[in-house]
Amino acid sequence: MAAPIKLKSTGGLDSLSLAGKVTVGFVLMLMAAAAYFVIFFGEVSTSIDQKTQEFAEQRARLDEAEAAKREYNKDLAKKARHEALARKQKKMLPDEAEMPTFLSTLQSVATISGVTLASWKPKDEVAEQFYAKLPMELKLVGKFHQIAKFFYGIGQVDRIINMENIQLTVHQDAGAAKAGNTQSESVLVEVTCLATAFRSRAAGAEGGQKDRHGGAGK
Repeated sequence: MAAPIKLKSTGGLDSLSLAGKVTVGFVLMLMAAAAYFVIFFGEVSTSIDQKTQEFAEQRARLDEAEAAKREYNKDLAKKARHEALARKQKKMLPDEAEMPTFLSTLQSVATISGVTLASWKPKDEVAEQFYAKLPMELKLVGKFHQIAKFFYGIGQVDRIINMENIQLTVHQDAGAAKAGNTQSESVLVEVTCLATAFRSRAAGAEGGQKDRHGGAGK
């Protein structure tokens, strides 16, 4: 009868010493940690990089939008300034003759100054290349300081008005002299002058027509 064959044990973890088992366990933990880092943290890192890139793109678009908004606000403010300037220029140099408005301005300044606007007579329009002159003969009566105040007031109105051909005649106010006023207070000044307003016109437009809107002189 043959004797049984005994296999020689090659050993395993059980054959390792405690220090060997600890070492093997530590190595397995490091391998597991490395695999976890590669799989999980690698994906997290990729996701973070992607989100960072998306944030940078969104930030760039936001900066562009804010820059466009600033430019829009600048253009809007510039447009408002241009419109205000255009309105001011329209008052200074209107497109139409607007003779009633012109006369009303003269009368208003005369009233404020205490001057009597004795008469007015619109004259023919004089055409230039880009504008037309709208002359009006005036006759004013008042004291020296009132006449000076009138001319100053004309210079303060929005519309451009030139005062030309000014002639002064001094008269004694008999009523004021009888009332015992001083000589300067009893002196009246009669002024004849040419008040000239302007209107804009296109280059080459026909001009030289008589204004049909002027009031009749007194």
